[in-house]
Amino acid sequence: MVLTNEQRLTESGNLSFIILVSFVAALGGLLFGFDTAIISGAIPYITTYFKLDEYMLGWSVSSILIGCAFGAMIAGVLADKLGRRVTLMICAVLFAVSGIGAGLSTELYSFILYRLIGGLGVGAAAMVSPMYIAEIAPPTWRGRLVAFYQMAIVLGILLAYFSNYMFSDLGANSWRWMFASQAAPSIVFFLLLLAVPETPRWLIMKGRKKEAEKILEKISEGISIEQEVAEIEQSFYSENKISIKQLFSKTYRPVMIIGIMVAVFQQITGINSIIYYAPVIFKEISANGSSPFLQTIAIGVVNVLATFVAILLVDKVGRKKMLLVGCIMMCVSLVAVGLCFQFKYFDHYIVLVFMLLYVASFGCTLGAVVWVYLSEIFPNLVRSMALSVATLSLWLADFAVTLTFPIMTKQLGTAITMFVYAIICVLAFVYMWMKVKETKAKSLEEIESLFIK
Repeated sequence: MVLTNEQRLTESGNLSFIILVSFVAALGGLLFGFDTAIISGAIPYITTYFKLDEYMLGWSVSSILIGCAFGAMIAGVLADKLGRRVTLMICAVLFAVSGIGAGLSTELYSFILYRLIGGLGVGAAAMVSPMYIAEIAPPTWRGRLVAFYQMAIVLGILLAYFSNYMFSDLGANSWRWMFASQAAPSIVFFLLLLAVPETPRWLIMKGRKKEAEKILEKISEGISIEQEVAEIEQSFYSENKISIKQLFSKTYRPVMIIGIMVAVFQQITGINSIIYYAPVIFKEISANGSSPFLQTIAIGVVNVLATFVAILLVDKVGRKKMLLVGCIMMCVSLVAVGLCFQFKYFDHYIVLVFMLLYVASFGCTLGAVVWVYLSEIFPNLVRSMALSVATLSLWLADFAVTLTFPIMTKQLGTAITMFVYAIICVLAFVYMWMKVKETKAKSLEEIESLFIK
């Protein structure tokens, strides 16, 4: 009887090790989701407390994303110098400081400062967590395990929604407790990271071959350790450091452009307008003051369930097909929501239904698959720096969407805003259909040969 690679891992007991360490690394996504979504419930309170108009509200909500952009910029350097695991531990500390500091703020400038600090952690974790998982997971499990990261993000978002709901009745200072509550999962994340190893590819990059071999013995799918080490060493063929200019040279430019475009499209199709401003949108169509928070929790639950679907399908269906289907379903949902606002038709929870369909479509496609794709398409030699650039582009796109959403809805109306996002979904479909290459079931070194000729 010939055993499959998955059966070998299962029988050796190593699969449980791989899942465990991937789960711990993925918790960076939980902090990411919690830190970014907690603002949704705090918006009504901080608007009143800090006397914000639509412009300053957009800045207060989106300021974290400037921190994310800087976090993405420095994460590659930190991840290469200190290691993937230590960088994630630094992120955990930044998450805790941000939540407590924002909750104690009495001036807008200090509130925004702590949001920026949280953004540094979010931006770095968004790059390093998927990279850690991609570098430690075997090819046949990599898609599912990196999708754990998106699962952690949506669980963090859902946890933030529940936190908002629990603290919403504490009066004018409810928002302080909402932000401070993120310190608890931050501490848990930090402690769990103490128990996981560094990735074998980082260890080989640093010349620590013996340590890398011990880890590879636990995660390899039947391939000899010597052969795998040789392939990884070969991928680090250049002893010269790669500069940003070289990153966009003829060799790497095609894969860089694809990575940046996929990252940007994940954000400019509008998802975080829904995540951050969901209670505001629901309040616009509901006379029940408590209803917006409950409906927002429904979005969080659907997001989690959709990500389970992504984990089940990403290594079976493939990355490209899921991205294309997601663009179509998101476009249809956004058009439907836009029409509801255009004609003021809010009966029978119709807006909620189509918003849930939109979130579900995003969660099981672009939400999870983009992180998988970004974590695996860049060559070993440039992965840290390339991921930094792609993730930086993602956060800048997120910042643009989050900053402009309250302005667009105020000046153009919610209907037109939704139609704009729907058009962007169409553009994303066309680009991905033409440019995205399938990477399913390929090793990182095999994927490298797809893009680097």
